[in-house]
Amino acid sequence: MRYPKITCAAAFLALLQVVSSCELNETLEGQLTQDQIPSGDPAALLQGVYNSQRAPIQGVANVFALQEVSTDSRIMPTRGPDWDDNGKWRQLYNHTWNANNEQVRETYTQLNGIIYASTDLLRFSPTAQQGAEARFLRAWAMYLVLDIYDQVLYREPGEKLSEFARIRKGTEALDFIVSEIAAIQSALPDAPVSRANKDAARVLLMKCYLNKGVYANRQSPTFAAADMNQVIRLADELISSGKYSFTPNFFDNFAPNNGAIGRENIFTQENTFGNSGATRDHWKFVSHYNMRPVDGYNGPAAPATLYDLFEANDKRRGVAYDVSGGPANPGRRINVGFLIGQQYNLATDAPLMTRGGAPLAFTRDINLFETGPDLEAKGIRPLKYPVDYLSEARGGNGAENDHVSFRLADVLLMKAEAILRGGTPTSAGAFGATPLAIVNSLRTHPSRGASALTSLTLDVMLDERGRELYGESWRRQDMIRFGKFLQARKDKPQSDPKYLIYPVPQTQVDVNRNITQNPGY
Repeated sequence: MRYPKITCAAAFLALLQVVSSCELNETLEGQLTQDQIPSGDPAALLQGVYNSQRAPIQGVANVFALQEVSTDSRIMPTRGPDWDDNGKWRQLYNHTWNANNEQVRETYTQLNGIIYASTDLLRFSPTAQQGAEARFLRAWAMYLVLDIYDQVLYREPGEKLSEFARIRKGTEALDFIVSEIAAIQSALPDAPVSRANKDAARVLLMKCYLNKGVYANRQSPTFAAADMNQVIRLADELISSGKYSFTPNFFDNFAPNNGAIGRENIFTQENTFGNSGATRDHWKFVSHYNMRPVDGYNGPAAPATLYDLFEANDKRRGVAYDVSGGPANPGRRINVGFLIGQQYNLATDAPLMTRGGAPLAFTRDINLFETGPDLEAKGIRPLKYPVDYLSEARGGNGAENDHVSFRLADVLLMKAEAILRGGTPTSAGAFGATPLAIVNSLRTHPSRGASALTSLTLDVMLDERGRELYGESWRRQDMIRFGKFLQARKDKPQSDPKYLIYPVPQTQVDVNRNITQNPGY
């Protein structure tokens, strides 16, 4: 579905980017009046709130960067003169960021823009459903701010911008988010998955309960059986609905037409050509310069340790995937998943070369600094969203892959983990009642094709979440919950516990007396 561009709504959202990045102690004439909304209807502003998710949540530069580049699932090397960017990517990978890091600052600004926009919309007499959708989007953005920064800004609807935004921290912020979801869930629609819906609310609640102990103590979380049972209850409601099932091909969930064929997806952000976010960057960033028609940026890679988690026959590791308008791929080369080894022209099957004329063969080895003659080919390339070739042929002005936030596989893995952490086993659907049975129902489905596990520990569970959810912006949260985030890994030493939370951007601390910088920054 395409939405008309509405100048007043667009201007309002542009203003939000300004007011969310600085708290000025003066009167700002930034709030819209009722007669400034087209036809007196807040629907246009609600669509603007949906669109405001795109900058922070889609693409690979904001939420994705903080949640994935800081983990064992992504490395952003400097390749000769390329990708140095004043060291901002190395700071994320090495856990040496500070309160002035660009990605830390921009993500905070953009997420708080969603919070402010959805709050201010409530002044304009929305319908019950419109108000519920706005409050869900606010709760979703607040949850991300809580997870990343631990400090959530809030205002009441209509509150003047001259007043300093107040702060909820840790479990206080979580309690508010949970109460908001409970208050609005019945007013949310059942569908579609590209809008705030009842099932999206269930998944967000699962995230809240599963991580409740983390937000109370990130360094040494505990997991109450009552919270784990809430996770299980919500999972069973989703499973028993019968609305979601495994797709024939794992990558259908992320394809350009995933809105039609992605049967696992529960909450997405819709993209259409000319009206979309930066989902395209998921393939542009990792593809080599000569991988036409993509013409990539040749940036990040996947550490070999992530690639090695997969069995050779696990289809999540990579397949030849056919996309409408795409090349014929006569050699049936792997073109989605993890790209490793010699790469080929997918139209002619001719081997591709680097700009210097060497074979373009992606290697397992990758370092934070690459300076040798093979620097262009270093590193396995993770590509989870199949290329939208029709969009690329039209200039790449917006891929149509809907961005995926919640899906069935995550629900099943969260249920299995909750049982493993002391929750009461239940049986729902055809997935079994034990953590091992639930995980194996996912692994052995033909869309994955992996072998059944013989046992399941917490360490194995974390590995399985890495296999299933790589590149979906959950890895940092998972590694913190499992106590692995601070550990040393390639080119990165053991981290100080302060890095379990990102700092509030210094620009915010300097102008809002209600903010106290997170410890250690």
